[in-house]
Amino acid sequence: MAEGGRVVAAVQDLFFVARIRETARQAGVPLDFARTPEALSAALAAGGVSLVLVDLTTAGWDYEALFGAVAGVAPRPTVLAFTTHALASRTKPLHARCDRVVTKETLTAELGLILRGALR
Repeated sequence: MAEGGRVVAAVQDLFFVARIRETARQAGVPLDFARTPEALSAALAAGGVSLVLVDLTTAGWDYEALFGAVAGVAPRPTVLAFTTHALASRTKPLHARCDRVVTKETLTAELGLILRGALR
């Protein structure tokens, strides 16, 4: 992961917002949420972001703008995206723009480790 230690989550699903927020709190990981590409750009511009979590299942999200915001940052933070088994083929064109893509189940199981890894 890129050096820094702050995580930005581009997530709108309230279940995952709550889960990510609580897990980050327990792990002592600084966390911001970005609910628009503009908010993601602002969070990235503030610096110190080592990990961006992206929900690939959000209907109507402007993923081109979102990934464009990440691509414009140096050093580029690690991008971990998540999807579902049912939507994996639909989200596949976006997978190449991520460092890792997991299912929501895997994210839930590994979230603590993933967030603590952002501190390194």
